Amino acid sequence: MNTQELAQERVEDTSHFGWLRQLTKTERRTFIGCKVGYALDAMDTQFLSFVIPTLIATWGLSKGDAGLIGTVTLLTSSLGGWLAGILSDRIGRVKTLQLTILWFALFTVLSGFAQTFNQLLVLRGLMGFGMGGEWTAGAILMGEVIRAKDRGKAVGMVQAGWALGWGVSALLYALMFSLLPAELAWRSLFLLGILPAIFVIYIRRFVEEPDVFLAEQRRGAQAEQAKFTEIFSPRMLSTTLRAVLLTTGAQGGYYAITTWLPTFLKTERHLTVLGTGGYLAMVIAGSYVGYIVSAYLTDRLGRKRNFILFAAGSLAIALAYTRLPVTDNVMLVLGFPLGFLVSGVFSGMGAFLTELFPTRMRGSGQGFCYSMGRAIGSLFPFAIGAVGQTVPLGHAIGLFAAGAYGIMVLAALTLPETRGKRLES
Repeated sequence: MNTQELAQERVEDTSHFGWLRQLTKTERRTFIGCKVGYALDAMDTQFLSFVIPTLIATWGLSKGDAGLIGTVTLLTSSLGGWLAGILSDRIGRVKTLQLTILWFALFTVLSGFAQTFNQLLVLRGLMGFGMGGEWTAGAILMGEVIRAKDRGKAVGMVQAGWALGWGVSALLYALMFSLLPAELAWRSLFLLGILPAIFVIYIRRFVEEPDVFLAEQRRGAQAEQAKFTEIFSPRMLSTTLRAVLLTTGAQGGYYAITTWLPTFLKTERHLTVLGTGGYLAMVIAGSYVGYIVSAYLTDRLGRKRNFILFAAGSLAIALAYTRLPVTDNVMLVLGFPLGFLVSGVFSGMGAFLTELFPTRMRGSGQGFCYSMGRAIGSLFPFAIGAVGQTVPLGHAIGLFAAGAYGIMVLAALTLPETRGKRLES
């Protein structure tokens, strides 16, 4: 088949997954590299949530100690995301992706050798730098490689790798804890964190820097790339701040719901299904489907409409959980729409942030906006806990979820629509 026939076939394939078949070799390799990388990031990150009960039992940790590990990881991941964005503008997207994967793999493995709470706290905090950095590098890389009309679908499907990694971590947890005593099983789980480091070999061999980034380098713009503060210049400041509000709303709402909802349902509704594998499977399945559907809708409806749709849906599911009387059976079924909505809201984020900033500052801008949103959003669970001392916990969850998704909708309404935007220097 000649070049003209290939081009014609590429244009005419309009099926839902036709764009995947139309990917060039470079695009396909990049897609695989970013999606698997993000899945492995999620796998290493989610290990902690499964071993916390064991650590509480064997080390005598308090719930506050366990929560502190998660909070520190989120905060360092925020800083790591911004630093990785700056680094990707200087040394390249692919090199930064490799470094961040190696980083979080290394400190996940070292966590398996921790002997005290303080050691684990430091190691997980250091792991967070790579966790946040990998998202930034991978989202920018995929967003720059893929053509404009399919950017939302491609980056969103990469984002869906998080649900896959989450599912893999749950399976590995079940396997390790069925084969080994708990005291060894949790360490073995962290030691499996070495797997992402092996995948770096694939990225080094098959994934290339995006043409738009290489063109910027050839223009001798490296001096400009180093000025990461340009995202705060008068020309870009408004865009940067509004993008931070958008990501703060998405992540604040997510943390508000996922952190406190299980506690509310167990302590005030006395439901038992929350701790079961079936409920977790429903949430993970819903998350993956939500990522995929949202990825398609962000190209079909546009970035802004899709954000508003999923933000409104996430608020509705939060209110349904906290205000409506539900049984264990109903709650099991509701796990799917919960995962679908609160995860799907993120699917278009990578493509949108990629399109908001020019190439020379794209890493700095995308890394800062998403990471700052994560940092501010991580404060929402603490605020809910404080307010929940004086008002019913369900009301506190609903209040902060409404505030977060309201902020997200307002930010989306004021930002420009970027669907189909061609990336230029």
